[in-house]
Amino acid sequence: MTIELFDLCGQGDVRFSPYCWRTKMSLAHKRLDFETVPVRFTDIPKILDGRHATLPVIQDGGHNIRDSFEIALYLEHRYPDRPSLFGGAGGIALSRFVEAWSSTLHSGIAAAVIKDIHDALQPEDQNYFRQSREQDLGRSLEDHQRGREAMLQQFHKQLLPLSRMLDKQPFTGGSSPLYPDYIVFGSLQWPQVISAFSLLPDKGTLVRDWFDRMAGLYDGLGGNAPCAEGCA
Repeated sequence: MTIELFDLCGQGDVRFSPYCWRTKMSLAHKRLDFETVPVRFTDIPKILDGRHATLPVIQDGGHNIRDSFEIALYLEHRYPDRPSLFGGAGGIALSRFVEAWSSTLHSGIAAAVIKDIHDALQPEDQNYFRQSREQDLGRSLEDHQRGREAMLQQFHKQLLPLSRMLDKQPFTGGSSPLYPDYIVFGSLQWPQVISAFSLLPDKGTLVRDWFDRMAGLYDGLGGNAPCAEGCA
């Protein structure tokens, strides 16, 4: 049976949620058949009888699971005969650390592309997104994104732990990717598909080469994803 993934969607089939990207990569890693169901922000309360407030959510037979990490754990335990996402209990513990580290990147990413996210949403979602985010931020999306060029160097410094690790091995998982790779890839894929302002280091750097390897996995699942207008 094909698994359904409810996937956050903007204009033109742009799929930008870092958490949904973690799940897509995990499903592909497990070699599981899945199809995505595009969902706008304002339509999330309408899916599955309104039982879930955030995405991703997967529907696997009679099972509905929310939260990207919980989905990864479910897939690992439900399909033990498929390639492991964690490589054992130690990998799960490591993944929780990587998830916590990756979340420290998100405020910088959001500051750099938050107005671009708004512009890439369906018109029905734009009012919701602006009102909810500006209420949290205490200022306009335009003001929050202004001056993003100045933060790029600091953002790249935040990626130094990843770069230093990649100097020793090609993936966080070692010789091949594991769930920690998908966590960080999802975070960096998010601005890549939503904004023309690139947060990635230059080509030829360890992090950029790793990102490009990740984007090419599973027949280019990440690299061939639709992007917002003006994006590379």
